[in-house]
Amino acid sequence: MRTFQDGPIGGIIVRPLKQYTEPRGWLAEIYRDDEATAEFAPAMCYLSMSKPGVTRGPHEHVDQADWFCFIGSSEFKIGLWDNRPSSPTFNNRMMISAKENELLVVAVPKGVVHGYKNVGSKDGMVVNLPNRLYMGKEKKEPVDEIRHEEDPDSPFRIE
Repeated sequence: MRTFQDGPIGGIIVRPLKQYTEPRGWLAEIYRDDEATAEFAPAMCYLSMSKPGVTRGPHEHVDQADWFCFIGSSEFKIGLWDNRPSSPTFNNRMMISAKENELLVVAVPKGVVHGYKNVGSKDGMVVNLPNRLYMGKEKKEPVDEIRHEEDPDSPFRIE
């Protein structure tokens, strides 16, 4: 069975989102093109809600890079595995926690297997700004996903 070593993965961006709070509430800039490389320039944006205990992924993309924003109201565990044979960090694994009240960006380059699990007790929200359109222009292309979650022998696991 394939094994991974814990360590950083080249190209992954992990950073907290700064909340600008004022009497009406707060604001957070979730994407700025002056803080990311062209690889992560968004082509679309979507919002997902995951119930407690739900895992999304793991899967990987051939051409797509993702810009995930974990925005609450729950806690998430994010798993990342470098599956790019040409990468200097090939076979590295990262596990990241997104806390309930801390906004977090996790940007994932193509070829890095990724998934996340709502490990909290509340519904959790995630915004993604991928650099490719889902199913391509007018939804007429194949989905760019290599899915691993249904393989019982998959080495990609979020414990």
